[in-house]
Amino acid sequence: MTDTDVQAPKIEFPCERYPVKVIGDAGEGFTELVIAVIQRHAPDFDATSLVVRDSRNGRFLSVQALITATGVEQLQALNLDLRATGRVHMVL
Repeated sequence: MTDTDVQAPKIEFPCERYPVKVIGDAGEGFTELVIAVIQRHAPDFDATSLVVRDSRNGRFLSVQALITATGVEQLQALNLDLRATGRVHMVL
């Protein structure tokens, strides 16, 4: 490995307050849709921790949630389910 190689940080599970940022088309019900999908994968998720932001032109919405991540499988399944909604463009 060279000095320019960057490794992803190691995450120890369970990881409390793991941030999940979801970006999608703004519109009625988007935040509720994101909450419903997150709650399927992280039942102890507290929806009051959400941070919702509109894009500059109002076309997109960013929803950031803090979950307790239990493993890579949970995070992958959450990502897949969010993208399967058809309204999500990016999950960070």
